Amino acid sequence: MMAQDTDARSADDLVAEADTGARNPSAAWQAKLIIGTCIIWSLFQLYIASKVPGVIAQATGMNIFANIVAQARFVHLAFAIMLATLAFPLFKSSPKDRIPAYDWALVILGVASCLYLVVFRFEIADRPGLWSTSDIVMSCIGMFVLFTAVYRSLGLPLVIIAGAFVAFAFFGGYSEWARNITNYGGASLSKALGHYWMQTEGVFGVALGVSTSMIFLFVLFGALLDRAGGGSWFIKVAIALLGALRGGPAKASVLSSMLTGMISGSSISNTVTTGTFTIPLMKRIGFPAEKAGAVEVASSTNGQLTPPVMGAAAFLMVEYVNIPYIDVVKHAFLPAVISYIALLYIVHLEALKMQMQGLKKAGRHIGPVLILILFLSGFLFLGVCTYAMILIRSLLDGFMAESVYGGLAIVAVLYLVLVYFAARFPDVAMDDPDGPLEAPRLTPTLLGGAYFALPIFILVWNLMVRTDSLERLSPSLSAFWATIFMIIVALTHRPLKAFFRGEGFGGATVQGWRDFIEGLILGARNMIGIGVATGAAGIIVGTISLTGAHQVIGQVVEVIAGGNIWILLILVAIMSLILGMGLPTTANYLVVSSLMAPVILSVGAQAGYIFPLIAVHLFVFYFGILADDTPPVGLAAYAAAAISRGDPIKTGVQGFAYDIRTALLPFLFIFNTDLLLIDVGLAKAVLVFFISLIAMLLFAAATQGYFIAKSKVWETVVLLFIAFMLFRPDFFLDQVSEKYTTATGPAVMELMEQMPEGQDIRITVEGPDFDTAKVRPVTIVLPSAGAGTLDAEGLLVMEEDGQLRIDEPFGGSETIQPISGQEFDYYLDDPVVIAKIEVENDRMPKELFFIPALFLLFGIVLIQRRRATQPAF
Repeated sequence: MMAQDTDARSADDLVAEADTGARNPSAAWQAKLIIGTCIIWSLFQLYIASKVPGVIAQATGMNIFANIVAQARFVHLAFAIMLATLAFPLFKSSPKDRIPAYDWALVILGVASCLYLVVFRFEIADRPGLWSTSDIVMSCIGMFVLFTAVYRSLGLPLVIIAGAFVAFAFFGGYSEWARNITNYGGASLSKALGHYWMQTEGVFGVALGVSTSMIFLFVLFGALLDRAGGGSWFIKVAIALLGALRGGPAKASVLSSMLTGMISGSSISNTVTTGTFTIPLMKRIGFPAEKAGAVEVASSTNGQLTPPVMGAAAFLMVEYVNIPYIDVVKHAFLPAVISYIALLYIVHLEALKMQMQGLKKAGRHIGPVLILILFLSGFLFLGVCTYAMILIRSLLDGFMAESVYGGLAIVAVLYLVLVYFAARFPDVAMDDPDGPLEAPRLTPTLLGGAYFALPIFILVWNLMVRTDSLERLSPSLSAFWATIFMIIVALTHRPLKAFFRGEGFGGATVQGWRDFIEGLILGARNMIGIGVATGAAGIIVGTISLTGAHQVIGQVVEVIAGGNIWILLILVAIMSLILGMGLPTTANYLVVSSLMAPVILSVGAQAGYIFPLIAVHLFVFYFGILADDTPPVGLAAYAAAAISRGDPIKTGVQGFAYDIRTALLPFLFIFNTDLLLIDVGLAKAVLVFFISLIAMLLFAAATQGYFIAKSKVWETVVLLFIAFMLFRPDFFLDQVSEKYTTATGPAVMELMEQMPEGQDIRITVEGPDFDTAKVRPVTIVLPSAGAGTLDAEGLLVMEEDGQLRIDEPFGGSETIQPISGQEFDYYLDDPVVIAKIEVENDRMPKELFFIPALFLLFGIVLIQRRRATQPAF
C-alpha cells in the first residue's frame, strides 16, 4: 500500500508540474495568496457570466460593474499570468517552497501591463494605431512576462514557436522570398507591439476570448464535479458494470476514462484520476505494467474527444469554423463512440490472448448482452426524460409566464429524490486497489451517486434542446447554469444525505463547503496553462493576420507534398504529433489549424476534393490529442508509468499502438464525411454507425493479430481488406462505374442547362495563381440553376478559342471565394477558364459493397471458429 501511495504521489507531482503548478510555499501567507487568487479568479468568471454585473450597475448607477464584462479577457490574462508566476517555478533550480523576489516583480509587471488596457481604455480608444511611448513600454513588458509565464507553465516549445512568429513580424520583410509570397514589407516596433498587445488581433484575440467566456466555465464545472465525488462515482460505476467481464478492470478503465474525460480538459490529470485505481487492478489480474499503463493512457487521451464536453480546443473550433457548438458535438459524436468501443474490443482481445478473467462480484452476473441492453436503455431513458421535460414545459407555458421556474422545481424535486435514495446506500468512495479483487454491485453503486448525473443532464439540455418555445443556450450560458447547479450539489448533497440518514449534518456541511472551495481552486489552477497558452497562441494568429506568414509555411509544405493531398495530410498529422509533444492540445490545435487548415483546403480543391472545414479542423484536433501518448515526450504515458512502475517509453509506444485506430479515423472521415454525420438522415446515420463500428472492430482485430483465434498473416490481410471495404465502399464503386459525367469547352453550358435545379455541379477552374503566376486548378461546387447557374453567383463567362473564359468576380457568395481576384490573377496573358464541369451520375448504391464484405467476414469467422480454444466472450 505504501508503494502504491508513493506511485500516486509521483504521478500527482507530474500533474502538478504539467497542469497546476509545482510550487508549494512553506510560508502560510504565500500559500494563502495563491489559494485566494484561485478562488477570486473562479468567482470573477462566475460573476461576468451571470446577470449580476447588470443588476449591480442598475442598482448603484455605477457602470464600472457592468463595463468590466467587456474588459474580462484583460483581467482573465492578468489572473493567468499572476498564478503562472506564483505557482510555477521559473527554473528547475528555482525555489519551490517560497516565492522569490524576481517573481514578485514579474507578477506586478504582468498584472499592470494587462490592467493598463482596462484603466486607460478610453484614452487608448482615442488614438487607434497612434501608440504612445507608455503604450509601447507596457506592450513590451506584457509580451516579456507572457513569454515567461508560458515558459514556466508549459515549457520551451510554445515560447520558441511564438518567438519565431514574432521574429518573422520584425524581420520577415527583409527576405525577398517571403516578400514575394506575402507582399509583407515588415513592421516597426510600434506597429507590431500595438498589433499584438493593444488591440484584439493578437494576444487578446479570439482564442483568449473563448478561454474567458467558455473554457473556464467548463473546466470549473468539471473541477467541482470531481471534488464533490462525481469522478469517483464514474470510476465505481464503470467497475461495477464491466469489472466482472474478462479483463474487466481494463474495460472499466476505458469506460471511466471516457466519463471523466467529459469533465476533464487534461489527459494527464485524467490518467492519474482513474489510473490510480484501475492500473493496480489491471496488473493484479495479469496485465503487464506497460500494457496496464498503456490502456489507461489510450483511454485518457481520447477523453477529450468525447461529447458533450470535449477538450478546450473544441470551443475554439466553434469560433474558427463558425458553427454552433451543438454541430461540433454532432460531427464528433460518431468517431468518438466508435473509437472507444474499438478500444474496449482491443482490451478484450488482449484479455483473450492472455486468458484473463474478471473480478469476482457478488449478486447477479451481468453479461455483455445485458450490459449492451443497459447502455441502450440508459440512452432511451435519457431521451424519454428529455421529451417528458419538454412536454411539461410546454404545458406550463399555458398558465405560467416563465415555465423555466416550473422546470427548476421539477429538477429540485428530482434531486431530492435521488439524494434520498443515495442516502440508503454507503457513500461512493474509492476502494483500496490492493484490497480484495471484487467488483462492487451495480445497483447500490449507480443509485449511490445518480444525482451527479443531473448537472450533466442540465448541461446537455441547455446545449442541445431547442423547440418552438425553448431556445438553445450558448455554450457559455449552458456551462454557467450547469456550474451553478453543480455548486448547489457540492454544497448540499452531503448534508442532505446525513439528514435523510438521521445523522448530524454539521460535519457534512463543512465538508460540502470544503468541496466547493477546493473545486474553485482546482478549476482556476487547471486554467493557468490554458489561459497563458491561448494568449501565446494569439501571438501566432496575430502574426498571421499582420504578415500573411501562413502563406510562407503553406507554400513550403505544398512544395514538400508536391500537391499530393495524401502526403500533405500525413505531413500535417506528423506536424501535429511533433508539436503536441511540447504543446498542450489547445495551443497545438490553434497553431496547426491556423497554419495548415487553409493549405489542406487549397490543395484538396486543386486535387478535386471539397473538404468540409469542420472535417479539416477535427483532423488537426485528433492528432493534437494523440500527441499526449506519443513517445518520447508523451506526459500522459509518464504519469501512467509512475503508477504502474513500468517503463514510460514502452508505455507510450504501447499506448500509441492501441491508439492506431484513433489515428486512422481522421483519414477516414476527411474523405468519407458520412462518419461526421454531414448531410446524413437518421436511418442512414444508424447504418453508418453499425457498419463503421464493425469495420473499426475488424481493424482493431487485425492490428492485434487475434480475432476469434490467433490470426494467420493472410487472415489479417483479409480483415484489413474487409475493414477498408466497409469504410470506403465508394472506392470500389468508382472502379466499376464512372462517378461523374464530364464536360469541357462549350459543352459545359449544354450540360448545365440539362441539370435539374439544386443538383450539385463540380466546376474546375484553371488560371494563374495570384502570388506565383503558375497555372493551377481549383474545384468548387455550385447548386444547379439551369442555364443561370453561373449568373446566380455573379460569374461572367465568355467563349474564346474554344475555352470558357471567366471575368474577375466581384462580390458573390463564399462558395466562389476560391476563384476570387485574391486567388487568381485575372490580368495576365494566361486566362482564368472553366476547365471542366462534373455532374454525379445516377449509380447503384455504394452500400451494395457491404454484402461481399460481410460474406468475406462470415468466411473468416467459420475458419477461425475451428481453431478457437476459448469462448469469444
